[in-house]
Amino acid sequence: MANTRLLEFLITGREFDYSLTDMAENAGIGWSTLHRILPGLEKQKIVIKTREIGRAKLYKLNQQNQEVKGLIKIYDGIIKKQLEKIEKKTVIKA
Repeated sequence: MANTRLLEFLITGREFDYSLTDMAENAGIGWSTLHRILPGLEKQKIVIKTREIGRAKLYKLNQQNQEVKGLIKIYDGIIKKQLEKIEKKTVIKA
């Protein structure tokens, strides 16, 4: 479940890199949970470290990874369908 929340957050903000604190807070997961799951995501090259600012390490979604490309395609498709449903409801009410 924590993996899903983290991935959803990173897919939504896929163009940006985030500190560990930002990822934990915005994904709604605990600090220790993030430290438990992040190494696996890095090992699979789903998340990559982009830079360091002082002591803070920043990470982002690896959009070059084939699995990540698939997740983005699915996520964008779901969002598109939801927006189309909302649009249809708005047109019908007008």
